[in-house]
Amino acid sequence: MTKTTTCVYHFLVLNWYIFLNYYIPHIGKDEEKLKEFHDGGRSKYLTLLNLVLQAVFFGVACLDDVLKRIVGRKDIKFITSFRDLLFTTLAFPISTFVFLVFWTLFHYDRSLVYPEGLDDFFPAWVNHAMHTSILPFSLVEAILRPHHYPSKKLGLALLGTCNIAYIIRILWRYSQTGNWVYPVFAYLSPLGIIIFFSAAYILNAGIYLLGEKINHWKWGATVKPWMKKK
Repeated sequence: MTKTTTCVYHFLVLNWYIFLNYYIPHIGKDEEKLKEFHDGGRSKYLTLLNLVLQAVFFGVACLDDVLKRIVGRKDIKFITSFRDLLFTTLAFPISTFVFLVFWTLFHYDRSLVYPEGLDDFFPAWVNHAMHTSILPFSLVEAILRPHHYPSKKLGLALLGTCNIAYIIRILWRYSQTGNWVYPVFAYLSPLGIIIFFSAAYILNAGIYLLGEKINHWKWGATVKPWMKKK
């Protein structure tokens, strides 16, 4: 893609995520059946947190596109570096993780993650917007331009820190309300929950390494973007 096409792509996807972040939290806000969905805000749902994350990433990508045209590549190296770090360690792994885990559990037993009653409030297109479209958008970004990956130690450490932070959020909410964010946890023993969380991080780490492989396959060994010749 040309630089102009890349800019347009980032702008369109950014606006799509801005729309979703505004629209979805307002669905059924006055419905008693959706009280649990709105109680505690979006920070308890990884799906909604991921939508915020994607909006932030594509916002940074748009800013990077614009500033490169205005002030030049070398003068915005911090923004370019932050863009790459955000995508490689969080945006790509988490969007892919949400897609894989949600649809695996959904097709195994949807009551574990997305009970049928939600269909009365969330149209099919909203479900796919939250859980399906996130993957192709991330894949397109992965092959659209090269991204500088940090060292594996740093990248996996950042990803692990975010995993732990979200696990603490889930456990804290359960200790306060007695309700699990996702029904699947109610069917697991304490040991099962530990295994689930451990497997989730292993999957996330595998996705991170897969993203690095895709980047290398498409672009070869890449140097930091601001070090490239104009």
